Amino acid sequence: MRKRIAVLQALASHLAPRKYPALRAVASVIALAAALGASGCTKSLNDVTGSIRNPSATLPTDENELRRYAEELGARYDAHPKDKAAALAYARALHALDQNAQAVAVLQGLAIQNPDDLKVLGAYGKALADAGRLREASDVLSRAHTPERPDWSVLSTQGSIADQIGQHEEARGYYEAALKIKPNDPMVLSNLGLSYALSKQLPLAEETLLRAASQPAADARVRQNLALVLALQGKFPQAEEWSRRDLSPIDATANVASIREMISQSNTWRDIQTDAAKHPRRGKTAPQSAER
Repeated sequence: MRKRIAVLQALASHLAPRKYPALRAVASVIALAAALGASGCTKSLNDVTGSIRNPSATLPTDENELRRYAEELGARYDAHPKDKAAALAYARALHALDQNAQAVAVLQGLAIQNPDDLKVLGAYGKALADAGRLREASDVLSRAHTPERPDWSVLSTQGSIADQIGQHEEARGYYEAALKIKPNDPMVLSNLGLSYALSKQLPLAEETLLRAASQPAADARVRQNLALVLALQGKFPQAEEWSRRDLSPIDATANVASIREMISQSNTWRDIQTDAAKHPRRGKTAPQSAER
């Protein structure tokens, strides 16, 4: 049950709740599952948008252990607030606990101390995006890399922000730029696929997400985004098949049922589904630039 809730959360990771009603449906499904007895589930899976992360360290997966780890990092940060490594690690742990406002506060102070540090600005901008402060995030991220030193993860986050405010064509420009730096990255491809879905180009979305899911580094978030797009096209058996790669058969069936319920309750996804049914051949071939 806990794992099923986590993959459902992955469906929401690309979008902002205030902008897309679909997320309220996802939140309702998650809340219902929690009420049925699931607890301690993994939260905040929006690393798909390039959120705060440190590839050299692994956070505890148990929530109680994660809280203890965050407390230790917090004590280290309190003792050495100007220590960049301590602040970044603490903010990352806070993010994992879905304490995004606190993560923003930590990184804001660090950014004030290091106004020209691209790594710090990147982490701060991503934290702002995770907290839903999109305009501020966009401003910070525009200063977090340069044309001479582009950062693929910053570009991906900038794309996610553009998608969240409805600028899907601009978003895809960011994703394609990111893919030129890191070809076939499954997270960037996943974002690109969802962007196509939001533009009602479901065949392109499916093609892109299939490519994302075929990458060795693809995880449950990518596969569940693919399941969503398949479900939007009425391909429920295929959606359930992809869900089974991460879930038991029973949970995979329940997961797809939850997706169906989310679609039925959301004007956003229902409109996309209806438009796709009227124009089944729209967007049959993905632009080659998405693979470079």
